Amino acid sequence: MGALRRALLVDDERLARAELRELLGIHPAVQVVGEADGVDAALAQLEALKPDLVFLDVQMPGAGGFELLARVPERAFDVVFVTAYDSFALRAFEVNALDYLLKPVHPERLARTLSKLEHGREQTAEARAQGAARAKLLEDDLLFLEDGAKSRFVRVAQVVAVCGAGDYSEVVSADGQRTLSPRPLKEWEARLPEKSFARIHRSALVNVAFVERVERGPGGGGEVFVRGLREALPLSRGHAASLRSRFG
Repeated sequence: MGALRRALLVDDERLARAELRELLGIHPAVQVVGEADGVDAALAQLEALKPDLVFLDVQMPGAGGFELLARVPERAFDVVFVTAYDSFALRAFEVNALDYLLKPVHPERLARTLSKLEHGREQTAEARAQGAARAKLLEDDLLFLEDGAKSRFVRVAQVVAVCGAGDYSEVVSADGQRTLSPRPLKEWEARLPEKSFARIHRSALVNVAFVERVERGPGGGGEVFVRGLREALPLSRGHAASLRSRFG
């Protein structure tokens, strides 16, 4: 898995920490360097031990995992939430957590989480200091989508397209739902995996796995027909060659 990862376990339940420590014991690339039973203790351990991986409980007496992250604005570590409450998955990826594990943690599920460290989620301390919230997403990651009073989470692989909507953007998922996002299209382009998503116009990104056909138009541009969308999306001349190269 590459470099040794120094892990801190943060959970108010001693037994939960012990169980996780035991599960991590079979992974030689992870070394548990400390434990904490709450936010204040965790902040002290972060300062003293400088871990680069934190397994973090969501709900703890006093302040929880999200409160801890709010008090560490420049995060120099990856986060894996470990909790009994799946409802918090909605928020976990809004703070760019590496993964979200439900208790009791299954060994195979933990192994999949650790494999993400090997496949592109490792960042240098300098890159993290510039803002971990801008890290690249993986196809398996969950996106938190909130539109007014409604919220849901969607896997990156199930996003069909992201279209510009003024200063906002609209995320279209494979089930046909559309959600307005406060993030601009430029930020989505920077975060979505390049192998799966392509810019086709100044106002649209598409998941190439959902592209049904591309029709040429006058001037070298055209239209992109995407599965799940009634209307075609515009294809600009500047992006036409790049998109067509994806299909041989």
